[in-house]
Amino acid sequence: MALGERDAPQQEFWIATDALAKAPGHPFYKRLNGVLAAEKFDGYAEALCSKFYAESGRPGIPPGIYFRMLLIGYFEGLDSERGIAWRCQDSLSLREFLGYALDKDTPDHSTLSRIRQRIDLETHQEIFAFILKLLAKQDLISGKTTGIDATTLEANAALRSIVRRDTGEKYQEFLTRLAQESGIETPTREGLAKLDRKRPHKGSNDDWKNPHDPDAKITKMKDGSTHFGHKAEHAVDMDSGAVLAVTLQGANLGDTTTIFPTLTEAAENMESLQQEPEARNKIHPKWLSEVVTDKGYHSGATLLEMKERETRTYIPEPDRGKRHWKDKEEEQHAVYANRRRINGERGQALLRSRGERVERTFAHCYESGAMRRTHLRGHENILKRLLIHVCGFNLGLILRKLTGCGTPKELAERLKSLVLCIFAAIWRGGAHREATGVCATQNGDSANGAYSIKLAG
Repeated sequence: MALGERDAPQQEFWIATDALAKAPGHPFYKRLNGVLAAEKFDGYAEALCSKFYAESGRPGIPPGIYFRMLLIGYFEGLDSERGIAWRCQDSLSLREFLGYALDKDTPDHSTLSRIRQRIDLETHQEIFAFILKLLAKQDLISGKTTGIDATTLEANAALRSIVRRDTGEKYQEFLTRLAQESGIETPTREGLAKLDRKRPHKGSNDDWKNPHDPDAKITKMKDGSTHFGHKAEHAVDMDSGAVLAVTLQGANLGDTTTIFPTLTEAAENMESLQQEPEARNKIHPKWLSEVVTDKGYHSGATLLEMKERETRTYIPEPDRGKRHWKDKEEEQHAVYANRRRINGERGQALLRSRGERVERTFAHCYESGAMRRTHLRGHENILKRLLIHVCGFNLGLILRKLTGCGTPKELAERLKSLVLCIFAAIWRGGAHREATGVCATQNGDSANGAYSIKLAG
């Protein structure tokens, strides 16, 4: 045999699945499975989704598996269904979380897509309400004070594909026609760019749309760039940080327009909590009685409608200069009452905590949760994925209360910190012994390697 070569060991042709090496399982997902099993989540999901499955034919993927895989998208920071399917197929701990043995393939991304199209939006919203009931049972929902804010999500649509709403022309064709109408028979690329640079309102959503995703709107993202996007709005419990409602709306809509659909969705979810005896006794009797937002939501009409809903507002007032209140007495009273509240001690404290509570949900769901860019099209499809994604955030609050860690990555960091602390303690102990003149010398018994400690001097 030549140097550096060795015979490859003969592998067994057939191996029983019970003889395969098994991973111990991830402690975070084990605990999460325990929380879901204690509340009979799989039975609830199957009863809720039974109307979408045929009684005959090949058995489909259980709904509990589908919702678990979307939860994995949040906990593992996976933005696409293709990435979720690949990670579940590859990971032994995630296979155990889903309940799949090694001899079975986990669902692929096309299966996830078919199940998502089969199960309607209302069912996804009921699953979201079910997770809220778990939070209420853990005393993690008060509901009295709600913080509302919105962020933009990048759509799965390119600006270069836009077409005119009236004629269906592409952008280049539209510019060429404008140049020819202005007297330029054969416009160059530079000429078209110069013509387009001087044209006002060239990116108006009233004139342009994306043919592949009509729900996407042209908007500025958080980093200042312009893309097609969607507007995700959260209603957050200011006491616990739980997301009470999430809506997906047009990115070109103002905050004063989108706040009321989000409040209505939060009210429906809170009403569903009232039907659960264990949850009813733990939420505040005057739920949604206070609303905290940023100054983008401030307007006289908004404050007046909030007053009619008997909701106290804590909305910062932008500097609009002197206002005239002729024939607007009720609106004036609502604006002045809100001004008094935000200048008070409680109002200032709520405005400070709003930035912490609400912005934290965006960071977890869209930055570390990797949903800042969507891979689906259409508000209904995206909202289905988004609802279960935010369910992962809410479940993380339960796991953080029970175990101290809300995500698998946080648990890994805690374990890493624990190991570092142990090594640091060992190192400091050794340094302390050297400083006090304590040394260890090996005695004559070299067979068992015994050590004896003696004081120096």
